[in-house]
Amino acid sequence: MENTMKERHLDVLKLEHVSKNFGGVVAADDICIEINPGEIFGLIGPNGAGKTTILNIIMGIYDADKGNIYLGGTDITKLPTYKRARMGIARTFQHPRLLTRCDILTNIQMGIDLTKRTQKQNVDESELRELLEAANLQDVDLSLSVGQLSYGQQKLLEIVRAVLSHPYIMLVDEPAAGLNHREMDYIVALFNIAVKKGIAVLLIEHAMDLVMGICDRITVLNFGKQIMTGTPDEVQNNDEVIAAYLGGSANAED
Repeated sequence: MENTMKERHLDVLKLEHVSKNFGGVVAADDICIEINPGEIFGLIGPNGAGKTTILNIIMGIYDADKGNIYLGGTDITKLPTYKRARMGIARTFQHPRLLTRCDILTNIQMGIDLTKRTQKQNVDESELRELLEAANLQDVDLSLSVGQLSYGQQKLLEIVRAVLSHPYIMLVDEPAAGLNHREMDYIVALFNIAVKKGIAVLLIEHAMDLVMGICDRITVLNFGKQIMTGTPDEVQNNDEVIAAYLGGSANAED
């Protein structure tokens, strides 16, 4: 695993002048982002700023009207969603998307199976144990239905599964929504494991304490436009950002 990470391209993910319109609505306007291995990169902005649209474009759910997307130096702009996933993009959702009729182990196995297909590797028990302990799921009976987990536990399990797929990058959509402070700490622990493996994290989140505390860099969007990209300190001290977002409600829904 470690050798594979060292061989990865300098820019894990690169968006080059990406734009997307829905009729007369500009959802993304000339977005340029570069994310490096092991970096936690925040994507913030008010309601309707275009954050989830960007994730959907990266995954191939939406086609970009203009611009290009590169994964590890390879142009993936025209590739279908399943190929992007197999190449190393993992995603979690604000509301967990798990196999609710299956047991917890089967849901975990999905991440392991994806790793086997893409990298011809097995996930060892120590890695699985480390992730479950970080998520405080080590004492959970894996034979139970995933529906017996709490909402917060399901969100944590989805992140565990994403890390197990050994992606280039994880796209994580509002992991803190609906979680208590202790569960947010578990998310941070999982992210720390991911970045140590060289996995990049692209994070959409409205909890500003979390974003400013863990992100290396942040891009701020407003009405589909990229206001700025910088460190948390630079973002918090930018007058345009304060006027557009940070001065408003940090609890707005996207």
